[in-house]
Amino acid sequence: MQTVLLVGGVSVVYGLYCYLSNLRHNIAEARRSGFNYVVVPCDPVSLPWQLTHRIWMRIIMLFPESWWEEWLDLMVPDMAFRTGFERFRRHGEAFLVVSPKSLLLHMANAETIRHVAMRREQFPKWTATYDILRQFGENVLTSEGQLWRTHRKVTSASFNERNAALVFREAILQTQGMLRTWTAGAEARGDDEEAEGGPLRTVEQDTMRLALNIIGYVGFGLRLLWPGQTLPPGSDPKLVKYASLEAPPGHKMSFVDTMSSLMENILLLLLMPKWLLRILPSARARESADAYDDYIKYMDEMMEDKMEEARKGNRAEEGMDLMGQLARTAYGGGSAGGGGVPGGGDGKAPVLTRDEIIGNAFIMFVAGHETTANTLHFSMVQLATNPSAQRRLQRDIDELLGDSDPATWDYEALVNAMTASMMGACMYETLRIIPPAAELPKKVSAAQDQAVSMDGRRYVVPRGTTVSLAVVSVHQNPRYWPHGESRVRPGCDDLADFRPERWFEKQEAGGAGAGAGAGAGAAGTAHNNTNGGTKTTKTTKTMTTTTTTTTTTATTSDTMTAAAATEEDFGGPAGPDTNAQLFRPERGAYIPFSDGARSCLGRRIAQVEMMAALAVVFREHSLELAVDEEQQPVAGMSRAERRRAYGRAQARSRWTMRQASSLITLKLHGGMHVPVRVVPRGQERFVSWMDDHVEAE
Repeated sequence: MQTVLLVGGVSVVYGLYCYLSNLRHNIAEARRSGFNYVVVPCDPVSLPWQLTHRIWMRIIMLFPESWWEEWLDLMVPDMAFRTGFERFRRHGEAFLVVSPKSLLLHMANAETIRHVAMRREQFPKWTATYDILRQFGENVLTSEGQLWRTHRKVTSASFNERNAALVFREAILQTQGMLRTWTAGAEARGDDEEAEGGPLRTVEQDTMRLALNIIGYVGFGLRLLWPGQTLPPGSDPKLVKYASLEAPPGHKMSFVDTMSSLMENILLLLLMPKWLLRILPSARARESADAYDDYIKYMDEMMEDKMEEARKGNRAEEGMDLMGQLARTAYGGGSAGGGGVPGGGDGKAPVLTRDEIIGNAFIMFVAGHETTANTLHFSMVQLATNPSAQRRLQRDIDELLGDSDPATWDYEALVNAMTASMMGACMYETLRIIPPAAELPKKVSAAQDQAVSMDGRRYVVPRGTTVSLAVVSVHQNPRYWPHGESRVRPGCDDLADFRPERWFEKQEAGGAGAGAGAGAGAAGTAHNNTNGGTKTTKTTKTMTTTTTTTTTTATTSDTMTAAAATEEDFGGPAGPDTNAQLFRPERGAYIPFSDGARSCLGRRIAQVEMMAALAVVFREHSLELAVDEEQQPVAGMSRAERRRAYGRAQARSRWTMRQASSLITLKLHGGMHVPVRVVPRGQERFVSWMDDHVEAE
């Protein structure tokens, strides 16, 4: 017993020594960096903390507030989304979070974000955080270095304007199918005496299906259906199995249900071995394992079909043909123009393995529908919550498209005008306040420290530091954006509010207006924060420490500019994320699609898809928040009572959207939703006259 106690005591002492020694070392590194820093008790991005943080935070908050008020909110997952720019007001536009295990650098400064994004070799993606997307094999999103170059060049060829035009056409067709489902469902649900249907509670699921149908056809040649639709007679039997709403022979789930289950249970699949999921007495666990197995089967069958087409010399008539391109390139067939097949005689080893092909196909499905669908879902809810923005959107749709048949809409003739209109502004604004990713993780190379410049000063980022590009926070940094006082949050600016009209404001915003343009190197005006020169400290009895050290003056952004100038072309869209006729923030201040070589391949595709969907939905219909929780029927309400009832619905909607959290992307979880009503234009009860904000009782 004494031996056990002795060993236990020595272990505790040694553990405490390592804890304090590592903490002391990391504090010294933070001081050397020149950044402000905050000390926290453990690594906020470690998986154990991420999974159990709610328990620990409840315990920590039992102690006096002065012990934890300076650092606890920095430990919350999705910190940037939860706190917006508030933490950066206190600690500076770039600051370190120091724990015994790690240094974590949060950035909400456009200049430093440009430095990091353009220097891919020195600030590689922190691929360890993407294990959840690596389950089917390495892919273009989860890889780095030479492996990433291979994946990027294989996958990028199909992302071009020709296929963007096809996405535009298919998005129109599929959105019309979604609208038919909504209007038919409204009739089936029934309602009160006003007869425009009951509340729609499936906007998120329906936009997910919409986006899956689009990427399924454009990216993989699959014609996926809405309920009630059928394939035309004589369709290829190989494609019928993907379109079927029932499980085809050899599968336990339909293809659509397989993808839906994968997205819903992706974390469970990561954390638990498949054999265990299959034997657990849980329907969800078994469904997860079945979805995993079925996805592999579907992809194997699709890959075999594409290889057979390549052997016969057949090529897809239209579309991106992502699986065909992956399969051909895997056997040395080159890019989109190649036709190599196994045993083709070129003697080349496969460029991609089977697992990498399936992994990239999975990423294309995920990126092609999860991210776009969530942005479209939030755009629609925001427009229902902000009636004046919805009315202006409809005016722009009327002016640009009139009563023309959507089937006649021409991509080349309309796309620039659409991005310069309220359609583009609503899309940009949704991506600004609820982007697909709240933060973008990078990792400083372990080989050496890296230097960055900010507001004319030079800072050192210690080797091995984790870097978080705080997407939501820099999107709410007032030095870069037109802003005024919030009508929703008195005493605050409106940068956390949905106000698409700001994209039509051409004046400079805090020193970085439209003239800065994408790619501008201006650092913007100095701030009254510790990184800008004025030191602010707060004394507490906690582990929190805030400090400023003297740094040398940096010359300019020459390092970043040189890196950008020599950046290898890896394909995909180039140029700014926004239309030149709208407000254009300084480069690095708007990064919903990331920036630099690792920026999103499908950016243009996603933008086109979202604008087409918004145009189709709001051309003949309006979306209103459901007020079914009100005890009094709407028909019996006075206008003042309707105003107050809708104000309460607006408050609920805004609260619900703030509950979004990240798994793959920022979205609502646990069945949370905002109920809406789809009504023909001219039959609105609220949005035809309501303001964007009403004080709710």
